[in-house]
Amino acid sequence: MVIDTVRGQQLMRRCIFGFLAFASLLLAPPAKADGLLDLCEVVGVRDNQLIGYGVVVGLQGTGDDASAPFAAQSMRSLLRRLGVQVEARQVRLKNVAAVVVTASIPAFARPGSTLDVTVSSIGNAKSMRGGVLVQTPLRGADRRVYAVAQGSLIVGGVSAQGGSGSSISKGVDTVARVPEGALIEREIKAAFATKGKLTLALRAPNFITAQRIVDAVNESLGKGSAKALDGGAVEVKLPAAFAKTPVAILAKLGEVQVEPAQPARIVINERTGTIVAGGDVRLSPVAIAQGGITISVKERSAVSQPSPLGRGDTVVAPDSDVKVREESPALNYLQGAATLADVASALSTFGVSPRELASILQALRAAGALRAEVIVQ
Repeated sequence: MVIDTVRGQQLMRRCIFGFLAFASLLLAPPAKADGLLDLCEVVGVRDNQLIGYGVVVGLQGTGDDASAPFAAQSMRSLLRRLGVQVEARQVRLKNVAAVVVTASIPAFARPGSTLDVTVSSIGNAKSMRGGVLVQTPLRGADRRVYAVAQGSLIVGGVSAQGGSGSSISKGVDTVARVPEGALIEREIKAAFATKGKLTLALRAPNFITAQRIVDAVNESLGKGSAKALDGGAVEVKLPAAFAKTPVAILAKLGEVQVEPAQPARIVINERTGTIVAGGDVRLSPVAIAQGGITISVKERSAVSQPSPLGRGDTVVAPDSDVKVREESPALNYLQGAATLADVASALSTFGVSPRELASILQALRAAGALRAEVIVQ
């Protein structure tokens, strides 16, 4: 009787623990959706590319030589602006390199802010390690100067050369960075709220995601606040309370959560043999036969010699043995797969290489058995 009571208590505890675990699953919060501004970009809020031509000085004999006259011409021009008159035959520099300087200026950047710049050699300099970039104006597409760059270079590559001609290199030492090496001189205005409207551009255009964004924005700001222009853009009307403060409406939109739709897509990179699948990929019942052809080539050399007292020369005749063997493929039947995990499990039973699997996936798509978009890179 005591044993039955103990067993009953144990069974009761198990039932209670099981119920609590089930209840915790029911009461657990759903998977967090993505923020609206993580899925979209505000039209008008963008970076702008800058470019400039300059020279790097202070190199240890690894700069441009006489066959690349850009650096010498630039140095003569620079010295003349500084009041030093030199002739072309007097300039024999190996510690100077001509470079192109590039940078990106973000939206809302103000004068006095700094930018990281990339410095790339355009001559035949061997290395820019230890060099210093001389003041270089950076221009936009409208040819106006928006920043000025200058500073010491940071090179990630390493190279060394011995006296016998042997050399070793790791990375690229003709491209360098100057962290915070550019000062912004002119601001680029960003017009993102025009005529009381905002336009959100989806980073991954999708009709379902666009409609979900419209529903979420209408729920947050009120019915009729947003409408989808197409699968890649959503237009948002600024409420009267935010007409003069568009930053406040963007901050409010940043708190809106949207669950994006993931398309059924398989990306195949044939160069590296990489296959990535995502979304609601499905597979219909299908029969697959995968076989291969093996070609073997063997080269032998046959020597033909004349008799001891005969005339003639020794001749070497090549002899090739080529064989072709075709494997007999087995016809395998795959039942339908309703989820991505089922598809991966079904295709893994073939035991083929990624490149062969890529061919199978393309054939399944052509046969209409694979419910996914196949992209070959």
